[in-house]
Amino acid sequence: MSTTVYFSLGTNLGDKEQNLRTAIQQLEQRVGHVLALSSFHATEPWGFTSCHTFLNAACSVQTDLEVMEVLRVTQQIEREMGRTLKSVDGTYHDRLIDIDLLLCYDADGRSITLQTPELVLPHPLMYQRDFVMRPLREILSLQAER
Repeated sequence: MSTTVYFSLGTNLGDKEQNLRTAIQQLEQRVGHVLALSSFHATEPWGFTSCHTFLNAACSVQTDLEVMEVLRVTQQIEREMGRTLKSVDGTYHDRLIDIDLLLCYDADGRSITLQTPELVLPHPLMYQRDFVMRPLREILSLQAER
């Protein structure tokens, strides 16, 4: 059964553009076909202070994986790319890569909602974050034009 997953991607350390490109390539290889990709957006840190600005993007991916397996794969990609700290309870850190699941839709276009200790869908904070919503709106409008 095919699912469409919307991701937010962010990085503020190292070669930021390459970090995003590597994450997208890994999503394509390990999760599924990338349907749409936003442009890259330079943003200020949110929720913490850092001298490192972020580069953010959003993408949608069509996958045959179960949602929790998608989460496990994205966490593995983050670790392999060098992410050592996850944001917990509002404590945020600089990061080489962050891959967040935002929204998921089943093959019939129905929104998948989920509330587990590991994952809440739709992402509960996405509407508060312009660095998430701007790229997400961009890919949603690209997909609507098709």
